Amino acid sequence: MSDAETAFDAVASRFLGEPAITDGTGFGSNPGLRVDGHIFAMLVRGDFVVKLPAARCAELTAAGAGRSLEIGTRRMREWLVVGGPPDPDAWTALARDALAFVRA
Repeated sequence: MSDAETAFDAVASRFLGEPAITDGTGFGSNPGLRVDGHIFAMLVRGDFVVKLPAARCAELTAAGAGRSLEIGTRRMREWLVVGGPPDPDAWTALARDALAFVRA
């Protein structure tokens, strides 16, 4: 298991058991976390990805904390690929923000 997979599992363990939160897949077969069936966090090719408001994604991208998720030639403006090495605590904080956004 890679460091990213270990970190994602640590994040998932902090959320599973909360109401309406399930694990499964994100986009395609990537491991993901869902609330009421909607993805809020996932691991894509070893990168942690969260769904946040477009303005927050732009802010974090400008600060060097991540980049927009790109699928083919399409930039997903509400999806942030988190930069830096795997960090379960930082990932958990971003996942909490993503959870709140997706629930709203």
